[in-house]
Amino acid sequence: MTASWRFSALADRHRALGSKLEDWSGMGTAWSYDGDPLAEYMAIRTKAGLMDVSGLKKVHITGPGASHVIDRATTRNVEKLMPGRAVYACMLNDAGKFVDDCVIYRTGPNAFMVVHGSGQGFEQLTMAAEGRDVSIRFDDNLHDLSLQGPLAVDYLEKHVPGIRALPYFGILQTSLFGVPAMITRTGYTGERGYELFVRGQDAGMVWDRILAEGAEMGIIPCRFTTLDLLRTESYLLFFPYDNSEMYPFENEPCGDTLWELGLDFTVSPGKTGFRGAEEHYRLKGRERFKIWGLKLEGKAVPGNGAPVMREGVQVGVVTQAMYSPLNDWTVAIARLPVDCANEGTKLVVNCAENGPIAATTGAMPFFDPEKKRRTAKG
Repeated sequence: MTASWRFSALADRHRALGSKLEDWSGMGTAWSYDGDPLAEYMAIRTKAGLMDVSGLKKVHITGPGASHVIDRATTRNVEKLMPGRAVYACMLNDAGKFVDDCVIYRTGPNAFMVVHGSGQGFEQLTMAAEGRDVSIRFDDNLHDLSLQGPLAVDYLEKHVPGIRALPYFGILQTSLFGVPAMITRTGYTGERGYELFVRGQDAGMVWDRILAEGAEMGIIPCRFTTLDLLRTESYLLFFPYDNSEMYPFENEPCGDTLWELGLDFTVSPGKTGFRGAEEHYRLKGRERFKIWGLKLEGKAVPGNGAPVMREGVQVGVVTQAMYSPLNDWTVAIARLPVDCANEGTKLVVNCAENGPIAATTGAMPFFDPEKKRRTAKG
């Protein structure tokens, strides 16, 4: 196990499944199991799968100044976010460049929980809190178990009254198996799914019971990196793996604009005053690249960083690719020239193992483009 300073209460369960608990965001995380990742992918797409995503960082912001902190640090208009609801947001630096994304959960009039990954989210929040009447607390006891897939709601409704009525990005303060839980209609798979926020002392029991009771429905444990298969089809970016922090431009500091990443939708209409706002708006139309999709011929999957070529010249890079046995396609997230952010441009991906692969540009998400599955009602 990589030296980590954060620890999941489920670590021994992950080891029993074959994980060596590689580090992510300071926590030993189940990047791999002994089983087949494609089986886990199929479970989440057709049944349900359970993942430990406790490596996500949970930050509580409470007090009269809480909404001001959220308003300054993130791209969303927090006054439109009511208790019991959540929203996806981004954070920028003074140069208007992306430094983290997050989900903001409003749990009360003066109470929020911000969940973010391995970027600078916590630092951004504490910076915005300086001099304000607010309390910020990093919570590493709260564990996050993600139950994702079309049968997730069928399982949970046996134990949680009203779960079917919970809307997309809704929050339910409730109990699960006799212990307190906050259940949210969120996830990172493109499927209808739920995140179960429970105390560390309850996480093992909740994990074991879902897998034991859900086995007959096909619910299985899933490794963290199965998310890469799911997110590629569903246009869900993963900092820093799709960013210039991983693939820097020559003679330029790291950092991408929301216009380049396709995340400009996370800025509430007309909002100003958030960190980097002026530069964000100034940089519109000055994109150096676009994050865009590729559909590749055949079943060979190029590795991350594979060059994307046009007429023999490298013009881009694959940031994540996958083959789906369910949809019988090979697709990729790529960083491409702005004039390739369209439908139907012919390119070539140079795969180190399989040689040149013909590819065609296409808008994302590839899977469920109207997002009907993740937003389904009833």
